Amino acid sequence: MHSLQYRCGAEAANALDEFIGKRPVNCALVNLDRYGRTVATCTVGGTDLGEWLIAQGLALDWPRYSSGKYRPAQQRAEQAGRGIWKRSYVEPRRYRG
Repeated sequence: MHSLQYRCGAEAANALDEFIGKRPVNCALVNLDRYGRTVATCTVGGTDLGEWLIAQGLALDWPRYSSGKYRPAQQRAEQAGRGIWKRSYVEPRRYRG
């Protein structure tokens, strides 16, 4: 079975850009990952952008950093067949090895 490529990163970036518009984004540092990169929670207009992306099916909850905070949003997106849940896919962290 052959599957078509799905440019989920581009779709997520475009949807996020449209959602944010010209509103200010506020980010709060949560911690640093093992590579020293910032892990933060960002909001716009009171909406958690990570949760919004996951609820739209445009991102995945990563419990390592979220402690499962976004699991309900991901389950709702999966049940509704939104975003990546419309198709079959391989999680990026598994694809990269």
